[in-house]
Amino acid sequence: MSTGTERRRRSPADFAGTADRISAAVESVLDEHSASSPLDDLIPVVDAAEVRALIRTVREVHISAPLRQYVINLVTATRAHPGLRLGASPRATLHLARACRAYAALDGRDYVISDDVQALAVPVLAHRLLLASAAQYSTPGQVVADLVQRLPLAEDPLPWLDRDEHEARLASLSGVLPRW
Repeated sequence: MSTGTERRRRSPADFAGTADRISAAVESVLDEHSASSPLDDLIPVVDAAEVRALIRTVREVHISAPLRQYVINLVTATRAHPGLRLGASPRATLHLARACRAYAALDGRDYVISDDVQALAVPVLAHRLLLASAAQYSTPGQVVADLVQRLPLAEDPLPWLDRDEHEARLASLSGVLPRW
């Protein structure tokens, strides 16, 4: 007598025709999608010349010597931080500087400011770091944010721009700038 908790053994007859049904379903999907490719419907949003112009624009954005040193100090601090087993590489330094240039260009500036570096440090550097096993931080982003708060800022690279005017300009753009 069966208690109902025993597993029923399936016979090969239970699977008869299964392979045929799967094969037919696969063929149906392939037939449906082989007639046209979704890529055929894509419309380009920029052409190669526009991309080259954007790259040129970003390359022309100035990053002052004090800000370059700030980027170097920030990346170097990740290599010496006790909460990290692996800090950011020299290439990470280059990528942070390039991202800051692009960010400034998107903001309509031809110069980088320290706020750009601080805004991009976590998104550019965090995924390149490896936490130490006994770290007091739960994410690499927290380490970078902590370093950004602790490291002294670079000198103001814009001596010709009044600091109050600069702060007012940044405040007016806060809702417009993209946030990653």
